Amino acid sequence: MRRTSAQCIAGALVVAVAATACGAGEDAQTAKAGGHITVVLGEPRHGLVGQETAETEGAEVLHALFTGLVTYDTKTSEPKLAIAESVDTTDSKTWTIRIKDGFTFHNGEKVDAQSFVRAWNWGANQENTAEAMGFFSKIEGSQELAPGKGRTPTAKELRGLKVIDDRTFTVTLKAPFSQFRTMLGYDAFYPLPKAFEADPKGFGQAPIGNGPFRMDGAWEHHEQIKVKKYDKYPAEGRAKLDSVTFKIYDDLDAAYRDLHKNAVQITDKLPVSALDKVSEEFGDRYIYKPEASVGYIGLPLEANPAAFGKAGIRKAISMAIDREAICKKIFRGTRKPADDFISPIVPGYRRGALGEAGTYNPTKAKALFEQAGGIPGNKLELAYNDDGGHKEWIEAVAAQLRANLGLDVSAKPYQSAGALIDDVKSQEFKGAFRMGWAMDYPAAENYLRPVFSKEAIANGSNFGRYASEEFESVLAAADRATDPAESLTLYQQADDIVIRDLPYIPVFTYMSAVAYSKTVKNVGVDAQGRMDLAHVELN
Repeated sequence: MRRTSAQCIAGALVVAVAATACGAGEDAQTAKAGGHITVVLGEPRHGLVGQETAETEGAEVLHALFTGLVTYDTKTSEPKLAIAESVDTTDSKTWTIRIKDGFTFHNGEKVDAQSFVRAWNWGANQENTAEAMGFFSKIEGSQELAPGKGRTPTAKELRGLKVIDDRTFTVTLKAPFSQFRTMLGYDAFYPLPKAFEADPKGFGQAPIGNGPFRMDGAWEHHEQIKVKKYDKYPAEGRAKLDSVTFKIYDDLDAAYRDLHKNAVQITDKLPVSALDKVSEEFGDRYIYKPEASVGYIGLPLEANPAAFGKAGIRKAISMAIDREAICKKIFRGTRKPADDFISPIVPGYRRGALGEAGTYNPTKAKALFEQAGGIPGNKLELAYNDDGGHKEWIEAVAAQLRANLGLDVSAKPYQSAGALIDDVKSQEFKGAFRMGWAMDYPAAENYLRPVFSKEAIANGSNFGRYASEEFESVLAAADRATDPAESLTLYQQADDIVIRDLPYIPVFTYMSAVAYSKTVKNVGVDAQGRMDLAHVELN
């Protein structure tokens, strides 16, 4: 998911200033250095390990605790080197990575080439069931560590990783992949210290990172995660604040009330109740700009083929949704109607790519629905997580489907996104479901493989278990293309296949909507929605 002086905030993030102090004798320029803020987010789904985290809440904390090889420019989303001194290749297949000197883990251990090899080998091994395992599938030997369900790994290390010296290692891919450098900014590629090996599960509760902040005690589930400044971080990126508390909220209205009380200083995910008034209430302290997330209605193709197996049914549902009305009436313009599976701010997006399927036409939708035979029993459950401000728009979609298709639709709330995803993945729930995708790295490919590929069924967000050999073939060809223009054209062709098949139904793209108080500065949002807490300061 998701970083210069004006920084970003992830998914459901809220930041607050709780206290500030300055010592005698400080000059005016440094008088408010240090201090404490509180960041409010949802409960992360997994341990705080980069290879294990594929959702925005955990990624937000990891972004403070770890520094990767690559990061992304706040304004352009272009990849730029972070801990990497260089990432070189002559053929897009074999890559030589050299890391900068001077980075250490929070326990004092030096960050070296083996730190990355260690982390990637663990993430690639299917016995560890890491959510980001699929990100290592391009590396030579990955099939030996992840041979598939019912099979046992025949190796413990990726053949494609080789440590050259203390600061240099090489990565050999199975085939050329021009997006590899861009991909390296994702959480899955963070390093891990030797201490991780002794107790991976325990490590996730109190991780030892290499970023500008370190853990301050263990994760207090459903309550808070506390971090503090790492004084030995390289001076250029050292945190301005002394400490941060990630306080876990499950009620966006409560978070917004706390913003008004000055208990919370920044929020980037506003409750629907605030959308009419936030601009007036916060003025130039309200940031509104596009971000790279997409909101969908997911369909359980494998779990319920009788209801969703026909393309005509899926297209009818899509055409029965009035995206414009939802964005204007429910989100007050803080969302834009989706017209492609690829985000508008990523190269490869095509305006209007969804075509007829993305055009509201209730008359034709009803005809298509009836022609395809409808849904057995004429009943549909539409699930959503109740901890992310989704109730209003899901109920609006339900009302539109009732009115336009004659379906008996009921909205089903889940307490959390994790609970909803667990039921969808286990196929306990067989209805349609709310789904969102926040990019891992800024590439068209990232809106396709992690959500719709076969490998994303077990290790990704293909919760409906969509499978298309045609899609896989075109995606593979796009990966192999060494010419950037040719590669992008092929990714768009893969996008066209998904548009035709509609395994998910894109409804809207997100806009970053951030409100903050007068007590903080250097607040900003990047395309992934992550905040660089190291650059936040008290006003």
